Amino acid sequence: MDDSALAGRAPATDAAAALLGRLAELGVAHIVVSPGSRSQALALVAAELESRGDVRVHVRIDERVAGFTALGIGRESGMPAAVVCTSGTAVANLLPAALEAHHAGVPLLLLTADRPPELRGVGANQTTRQPGMFAPNMRLEEDLPVPDALDADGTGEQSMMLRRVAEDAVAAALGTGTRQAGPVHLNLPLREPLAGVLPSWLGTTELDLPAPALGPDVAGDELSATEPSGALYQGGGGIGEANHPADPEVDPHVLVRGPRTVVIAGADAGPAAEALAHAGGWPLIAEIVSGARFGRNLVHGYRGLLRDAELGGRIERAVVFGHPTLTREVTALLSRADVEVLAVRGPGEPLNLNGTSVSVDAVVAAVGEMDREWFGAWMRASRAAAVDLAPPAPDAAALSSAVPAERLGAIASELAVARAPIDRVGLVDAVWRATWPHDRLFFASSRLVRVADGVLGGKKVPVHANRGLAGIDGTIATGMGIAIASQTGADVGVTRVLTGDLAFLYDVGALLLPVGETAPRLQVVVGNDGGGTIFDGLEVAEIAGPDAMRRVLYTPQDVDLAPLAAAYGWEYVRVATRAELDQALTARVVGRQIIEVALAR
Repeated sequence: MDDSALAGRAPATDAAAALLGRLAELGVAHIVVSPGSRSQALALVAAELESRGDVRVHVRIDERVAGFTALGIGRESGMPAAVVCTSGTAVANLLPAALEAHHAGVPLLLLTADRPPELRGVGANQTTRQPGMFAPNMRLEEDLPVPDALDADGTGEQSMMLRRVAEDAVAAALGTGTRQAGPVHLNLPLREPLAGVLPSWLGTTELDLPAPALGPDVAGDELSATEPSGALYQGGGGIGEANHPADPEVDPHVLVRGPRTVVIAGADAGPAAEALAHAGGWPLIAEIVSGARFGRNLVHGYRGLLRDAELGGRIERAVVFGHPTLTREVTALLSRADVEVLAVRGPGEPLNLNGTSVSVDAVVAAVGEMDREWFGAWMRASRAAAVDLAPPAPDAAALSSAVPAERLGAIASELAVARAPIDRVGLVDAVWRATWPHDRLFFASSRLVRVADGVLGGKKVPVHANRGLAGIDGTIATGMGIAIASQTGADVGVTRVLTGDLAFLYDVGALLLPVGETAPRLQVVVGNDGGGTIFDGLEVAEIAGPDAMRRVLYTPQDVDLAPLAAAYGWEYVRVATRAELDQALTARVVGRQIIEVALAR
């Protein structure tokens, strides 16, 4: 190729084309870009790939929002989204999302532009030591060489190296070979010129590159966890995918009959937990964020039952899927030295609260008679503890009565029910009832998720929550990412984010979408009680005075959400009654909507 074909080209752009082009070929379908000068080559290549239909690009000015948007996409799709940002503090703002991805086992790719090595540590502008910034929490970290070559046909040494890096990065993010999905950091030092003409070979399939061995998750293989007793069950089927029977080559742990057993389903446990409980005839204790809160073995009111000496006190074995975080009773159970705890490995951190827990890749319920006395005791207690949230049936006889007083009294009773103010139980019940399998529901780390866990019944709907570290940051952005991924190619389904006011305000920057970017169908339901009432239920409320509580814990606020929503271009609805809430939740959603529900302290 003559020199004219290389005119206007830059090594930075050729490197970005090789890296991002290979990521797109491997199935990375979303790139979240936070604009910056040092990262311009990556951003321009991403824009070109989007124009060709190879990826979707999402632009966010706040890197923290960008990181959690990508996290939400990875949660829902099971494939990592790539985040592109410039150097300096931009990179540091990705840390919260990276930590959540590490602890929850969510695939995520961080592509951070950097100054070249000779500018580190000498006082250069927007330069810090980016390599190693996320090191303890990464599945793979690479400080790549500075690109210094132009590639005539896409098969040069530099391009091939970057393609191999892309393959390694996707494999590591998916946990291929390790089952530990999570975040990957590729640091990309670049010298000027920072961008050039795009190479003609970008996005071509004529390079005849060998397919990497990325494992079944990348191919999208999904198996059902509904096998009878004797099938293998494992965690780690991938966030956003059904957990599935284990690979036959995996040596399973056989759950022999005899020990009084319960199955615990924490965050991201998935359907495998319910399937094992069903196969073994064991009680299922499923958090509302587990994705396993359904089936005939589901235990209602489990917190009180775990405190009961005749039930919780007699547990001898607990089989755990996912990451339990919502209740102290489950934590206490899994910390007991007299309970055999078997934690089925998932994509996140191993569980070992009592110091003797055993992590297993897969479990199998041994064939045999179930312990009917044990299971029956739990089910009877569960039925007694279930909360009936259905409104009282109308008095049909009185409503049709010819006696005016009786008829008017019945009408007044119905109106009183319709006009009653919403409490937290009514709020979570309304959102749960409005959500169906084609929808998505994301619970913020607010008081409402604990209320929901305490009162809601079983329902097989896709549920998400950032319970890796259970922080309040990134709530709206994660929900946005889930909506983007779940609605790609689908014209049905709404993503609902159920959040408290402080978690909402903490992530208010995520309300901003650039002009021209299509908004997904997203309802953010804000239970607004004016501050952090979650502290009302903690021990500090018994020792701190009201002035101190209000000053440094409650974080009282009186933000007017209506003009805030208008400023960011969101539809806004404020509801005061259950009837109004039900109407708002079931109305047709065409874009972004905030539903504010005023709650008493």
